[in-house]
Amino acid sequence: MEPTALQRYTAAAERSSRVVITRYSTSFSLACRMLDRATRLHISNIYALVRLADEVVDGVPSEAGLGPEAVAEALQRLEEETEAALDTGYSTNLIVHAFACTARSQGIDTSLTRPFFASMRSDLSVETHDAATLENYIYGSAEVVGLMCLEVFRRMLHAPSGHGCDLDAAARHLGSAFQKVNFLRDLAQDTSELGRSYFPGLDPKAFSDKHKDQLVAEIRADLDAAAVGIRHLAPRAAHAVGTAHGLFEALVNELDNTPASELLRRRISVPNRRKAMIALRSSWGYRRKAAA
Repeated sequence: MEPTALQRYTAAAERSSRVVITRYSTSFSLACRMLDRATRLHISNIYALVRLADEVVDGVPSEAGLGPEAVAEALQRLEEETEAALDTGYSTNLIVHAFACTARSQGIDTSLTRPFFASMRSDLSVETHDAATLENYIYGSAEVVGLMCLEVFRRMLHAPSGHGCDLDAAARHLGSAFQKVNFLRDLAQDTSELGRSYFPGLDPKAFSDKHKDQLVAEIRADLDAAAVGIRHLAPRAAHAVGTAHGLFEALVNELDNTPASELLRRRISVPNRRKAMIALRSSWGYRRKAAA
């Protein structure tokens, strides 16, 4: 049977999301390969919308010549388009359409999208954070993304029942860890290009090894708390999340071994060859466990 016009459109939208995750994140793209096709599509659709909003606030419209008010309006339109698509199941924006298809089928609603967009808006207006605003920012920008992905994983074949609160907490810890890693990795750009400081009471230019070590310790604690929940996921989700966990753990090690002064000058990353080896080890371990 020939696909309907809507089915063809949705397939094109999902293909667009796959292009986004492949272009923007080697780590998440590698981890997603461990998932079954349907789940991989849903996670790609979530990632693509998140990345689209992130690019709005991180300078793409400004580079195109838009002023601050126009950038804020662009972000507002994106949120309005997202909420309209959650209601109708359709958007003229392919990335929004793909996300809405996932959200409507997986139980993701505005209780998660609104905090996300609120954090994105704060990036346009808040240059420094205190402890309270930073906590809210991390929840909206990263922890809710973990909760969105968790909604997808809960609907996978062979997903264990129960452990609801444990999994929610683990998903939030993993999102928090990923965001704090980004704070360190993007310190040079945030400071020199975007004029942002995510560290309460601290001038980014005075960032020291002591501050870095404290944040690395927080990230490791978040990763340890997140690891507890991985074993309660469906096997293929555990494999994928475990791979992402390992990739970011490797990045934390790189950051830990880099002087704070160097973080103020360049963006730290894990070489692609090493990422591939981590993914291969994760895949080998998963296959051994599945065969046992």
